[in-house]
Amino acid sequence: MSEHKIKVKNVSKVLGGRNVLINISVEFYSGKIYGFIGRNGSGKSVFLKCLCGFMEVSEGQIFEDEKVLKKDIEYLNDCGFLIETPGFLMNESGWKNLQYLASVNSCIGKKEIYQAIQQVGLEPTEKKHVGKYSLGMRQRLGIAQAIMEDPGILILDEPMNGLDNNGVEMIRELLLELKKKGKMILIASHYKEDIHLLCDDVYEFEGGHMRKVTNISLK
Repeated sequence: MSEHKIKVKNVSKVLGGRNVLINISVEFYSGKIYGFIGRNGSGKSVFLKCLCGFMEVSEGQIFEDEKVLKKDIEYLNDCGFLIETPGFLMNESGWKNLQYLASVNSCIGKKEIYQAIQQVGLEPTEKKHVGKYSLGMRQRLGIAQAIMEDPGILILDEPMNGLDNNGVEMIRELLLELKKKGKMILIASHYKEDIHLLCDDVYEFEGGHMRKVTNISLK
């Protein structure tokens, strides 16, 4: 497992004339889980999209190891992500959807897809179309696509959204297991219990600013 470092240097982002991110500097390392909290519209999702390379920053730079995002590389390398609602083909099974996605990079086969689906608590041989999945099942499938190529970096925006209690517990255990394997994991969540139980370092967004939080209350 390759070790990674993401460095965010003086990053700001303006959208529609509004300062969504303001002068953010931070570093992330392999083998740790980082949590991001804050109200809707506080900048969490925009920050994660900038990290992935889906949005360009207005000022500053983002580095993956020694490479500059949007200069040396277009998107983060070795990264799996789940941001907002996963976009799947509604008239295909979960298995078929992941097969199509895996064909883009052609770096994994049926074994890895099968394992990823099992890891999130779905049945790989299920023929049901994704359009008939519950919200929780689609969320599990979204997590499966994020992990199936065994990336060193995981970026997950509200990964527990729509999951029942058993699903939440299963995904928590999975993320902790992936951390032990040396993954870098970044999670935005409204659930303080997830942040408290999973994360080594926690950051709060408010008004475009990001600050490190030293104590998370579960109240």
